[in-house]
Amino acid sequence: MPFDTIAQAAMVVRKVEDVTHDGAPARAVVASRAYPTGIDDLWNAITDKARIPRWFAPVEGDLTLGGKYQIKGNAGGTVTACEPPRSFALTWEFGGGISWVEVELAETGDDSTRLTLRHIAPLDDKSEEFWDRFGPGAVGVGWDLSLLGLAWHLETGDAVQERFAEETWPLSDEGKAFATSSSEAWTAASIAYGTAEDAANRAGTTTTAFYTGAAAPE
Repeated sequence: MPFDTIAQAAMVVRKVEDVTHDGAPARAVVASRAYPTGIDDLWNAITDKARIPRWFAPVEGDLTLGGKYQIKGNAGGTVTACEPPRSFALTWEFGGGISWVEVELAETGDDSTRLTLRHIAPLDDKSEEFWDRFGPGAVGVGWDLSLLGLAWHLETGDAVQERFAEETWPLSDEGKAFATSSSEAWTAASIAYGTAEDAANRAGTTTTAFYTGAAAPE
């Protein structure tokens, strides 16, 4: 059976939530989907340094509680919580800013596990400017791409680059269609959250342009 990337995108439940983090107001972009595998296998896939690059990116450092990590070409930070095989949390430090990522696993049946990822950002001027320009899709589409790679790896055992070459796939027709579908879904989640429809659509258009290589709107 072919691996239908648009169908995979539709498996993700997306929402935006107002939360608190360390007692301060914050906003969470939440992505959740089920995978047809047991909780131990899914936990291993997302926490084993030898396996993570097969669906995400190479990571260096210590992935135990309190350890420091660095994702190649991306964020670094500290593991702030870890309860195998159920959940972990970490700081997400990138570009001089800090946000937080929380991941939870829950068994949903025989050989089925739901993964829920929350990417939490502070409500400061920098984050709000970023939100106004891109909405939740800026991080949401990126995480959708990662969840897609994880689905491919769990289904086939192969490394993501064997199907989704970083150099070519994002700007292929299939890659653009996936990013567009994901961005539109995050726009809908933003509107459901309470963002004015025109502002959400404008931010969604900017995000789609970023991920598909199209010209950004004026």
